[in-house]
Amino acid sequence: MIKDIIIGVSGSIAAYKTVEIVNQLTKKGNNAVVVMTSAATKFVSALTFQTISKNPVFVEMFSQSNEVLHISLAERAGLILLAPATANIIGKLANGICDDLLTNIVIATKAKVLIAPAMNENMYQNAIVQENIKRLQKRGYQFISPIYGDLACGKEGEGHLASVETIVETTIKSLG
Repeated sequence: MIKDIIIGVSGSIAAYKTVEIVNQLTKKGNNAVVVMTSAATKFVSALTFQTISKNPVFVEMFSQSNEVLHISLAERAGLILLAPATANIIGKLANGICDDLLTNIVIATKAKVLIAPAMNENMYQNAIVQENIKRLQKRGYQFISPIYGDLACGKEGEGHLASVETIVETTIKSLG
């Protein structure tokens, strides 16, 4: 059975770059299934991801289905990529908080999880965020570090989402 790449999109302005990540992964023959937090839908529509991926996009925890959605998606995952990953989603995962579809899928999966943070430099460098990253790394989660670049606040700093190319290459290598 071919496994899917579950692409988790959280609420960051960098979510628009995930459209190109999904596009490139799909063009390389991967089946990308997008799961968005409700905050992510404020930046990019689910329809955009559905059109690019040629798959349904999942946002809501509870659907009109006979399957337990978070479990079935967790089991379908060959790999989970969280891009962009906000301080919020990183904090939730580090502390086992499962209050939406995406966090439930990540906690329920046995697949490798890649996390590509994107946030303001002050947030990224905050001791709490760094502790949460270290906590997740100790549990086997892998990170694609953000880079120095333009931030949504108009400044430059560390916290800019890694390049689309880096994220795509790392994802494909991680699939093995």
